[in-house]
Amino acid sequence: MLATAASVRTLDLGSDSDRDRHDAYVRAHPDSSAFHLTAWGRAVAKGTGQSPHYLVAEHAGAVVGVLPLTHVRSPLFGQSLVSNAFAVYGGPLADSDAAHAALDEAAWKLAQSLGLTSLEYRNQQRLRPDWPAKTGSYVTFRRALAADSEANLKAIPRKQRAEVRRSLEFGLDVRVASDERARAEHFAVYAESVRNLGTPVFPRALFDAILDEYGADADILTVSKDGTPIASVLSLYYRGEVLPYYGGGTPAARALRGNDHMYWMLMEHARERGCTSFDFGRSKVGTGAFSFKKNWGFEPTPLAYEFRLAPGAAMPDVNPLNPKYRLMVETWSRLPLWLANRLGPLLSRGLG
Repeated sequence: MLATAASVRTLDLGSDSDRDRHDAYVRAHPDSSAFHLTAWGRAVAKGTGQSPHYLVAEHAGAVVGVLPLTHVRSPLFGQSLVSNAFAVYGGPLADSDAAHAALDEAAWKLAQSLGLTSLEYRNQQRLRPDWPAKTGSYVTFRRALAADSEANLKAIPRKQRAEVRRSLEFGLDVRVASDERARAEHFAVYAESVRNLGTPVFPRALFDAILDEYGADADILTVSKDGTPIASVLSLYYRGEVLPYYGGGTPAARALRGNDHMYWMLMEHARERGCTSFDFGRSKVGTGAFSFKKNWGFEPTPLAYEFRLAPGAAMPDVNPLNPKYRLMVETWSRLPLWLANRLGPLLSRGLG
C-alpha cells in the first residue's frame, strides 16, 4: 500500500461539490456500502436530529480516504461516536495505511473533543486487530441472485421453498412505491411489528428522509390482503445489491405467510431491477431473525465491530438482548400501539 501522508478535514454536507467528490470515491471503493454515502448522514440528521461528521482524507488534491461518523446523543443511553450510526456497516475506506491512520487519529480527536470515551467502527471485517471488538455477536447474510425466477426459487431450501409457494395461494397483493400511501402503510406495519418485539419504533421522519435522500435507490414493498397491509419493507439498492432494511409484519401476516411472500417478491423485484445480489442484513446470533434467514439458505458471515476506548472505558452494549434491558423490552411489547408510536421515536432517535 502507498505510504503517502494525508490531511484530514470534515466534509461540508451542504456543499454539492464536496458531496459529489466523497460519493464518487465511495462508489469506486470495493469495500463500500450504501451507508458510506452522504445520503445516509443527511437522512439521519433530518430524521433523528443526530449530528453527522464525515471525515475526508486528501493527498495532492485527491480523495484518498473517507470515514462517515455520527455523534449520537441520548439522555437514556448516553453518547457515542459511530461509523456509521443507525447502520449495520461502516468504518473507514482508504487507499493506504497512512490514510487509514490519519482518519483514525482525526476520529479519535473528534471523540475526545466531544467528551466521549469510545469510538465504534461497524466493519465487515477486522481492520484494527489491536482494538477491542465484538466479533461473535452479529452476522450478515448475503447471496447471489440468479437471472431467472425459477433458479432463485430452487436456491431456497425445500422447507422454506414450500412456505414461499404456499404464500402464492392466498391472493396477496404487492405494491412497490415511495409515495405518501406507501410511506404511511410501511410505518403502520413496521411500528406494530417492532412494538410486538419490544423495541421502540424509529421516527417516521427517518424513513421519509431515507427515501428522499436515496431517491430511485430506495423504495417500499408492501404486501396486502383484501386492501389491508400485512407486511412491508423499506429497501436500499447499491451497486447491484438490494438490502431490505426496515421490514416487518402484523400478526395477520403469520397465517398468510406474509413475510415469506414479502421477501420472495422483493427478490423478484430486485432481479427485475437488474440486481445480482441480495443482502438479508444483520442479525444477532441465536435470535429468531438469525434462524429465519438461515432457513432461506443464506450462510452467516461474522461482522467485526471494533472500538477504540479511553483507558478504563468499556465497550458500549445498547441492544435489546442485553439482560439489563429485558424488563424494558417486556414492558414495551405490552404498551398500547398508540402510546408506543408516540413514545418510541423519542427513545429510538438515541439508539443509533
